Amino acid sequence: MNDKQAPIGSGFGARTTADEVLAGLDLSGKRAIVTGGHSGLGLETTRALAGAGATVIIGARNPEAARDIVAGIGGVQVERLDLSSLDSVRRFADGIVAAGRSIDILINSAGIMACPQTRVGDGWEAQFATNHLGHFALVNGVWPAISPNARIVSVSSGGHQISGIRWNDVQFETGYDKWQAYGQSKTANALFALHLDRLAQGAGIRAFSLHPGKILTPLQRHLSREEMVRAGWIDTDGNPIDPTFKTPSQGAASQLWAATSPQLDGMGGLYCEDCDVADRAIDGKPGGVSDHATNPEHGERLWALSAKLTGIDAFAAPSMR
Repeated sequence: MNDKQAPIGSGFGARTTADEVLAGLDLSGKRAIVTGGHSGLGLETTRALAGAGATVIIGARNPEAARDIVAGIGGVQVERLDLSSLDSVRRFADGIVAAGRSIDILINSAGIMACPQTRVGDGWEAQFATNHLGHFALVNGVWPAISPNARIVSVSSGGHQISGIRWNDVQFETGYDKWQAYGQSKTANALFALHLDRLAQGAGIRAFSLHPGKILTPLQRHLSREEMVRAGWIDTDGNPIDPTFKTPSQGAASQLWAATSPQLDGMGGLYCEDCDVADRAIDGKPGGVSDHATNPEHGERLWALSAKLTGIDAFAAPSMR
């Protein structure tokens, strides 16, 4: 059996921009949800989708501030969405379904990184809860509105290589490490897409995950300047010095490619990077996807755990569509 987790020769690359990915695509009549679509990569994603004709619904924790940011972009609406609160996710999802309009693209772009130890919901570790469980509940909640042939994209990270799922201590009850917690949440994003694709492809709906690359955005809000200087990302004046870093437009390109490219028709459940399907990770070589993030048994196990924690599973119902 051929391993589909391998580059397909898309013709794009690490420096491809959001507009270049969408060049020639007419998304008129398409409706997209972008979580965090007012900030960082999400904002670039919103701009590009709207520029190609799509209507974009942004889920934002502070909708008033988000509306000010996207005021100059046509075809965009903003709704309140706090991914760390299941009540907020439920209200957002119920509103989408009640509107009776189908969703063609869903990009789970919002996230937090390397935050201090924080508990949300039922005592959940904040990065796992916000980056994964909130998006899990969102997708399952809006499932009745997802149109056939839609794509659902989860923004993971090369940080997934830091940690698989800590099955014996998912919530970091002991020994919290902000980077281990981030890595686990990003592995969860990849496994979620993997299993979602398995469940949804019968309806023509496909799911992907991806590493957008290294980009300086508000995602780094919990990191001190000293930490980023030590990492070699910036100089002491705050200027970027790592040549592998991308612009926000280049960073948004991979999620837009995964969400829209006809090159991926008939495919799904794959982890992408640099606007192509990623290779499997090789020790000592940068990039790629680790085996622990593409293990179908782990994907199924994580789905069951997530459904138990959130109390929602659209696919457990007698009739899922």
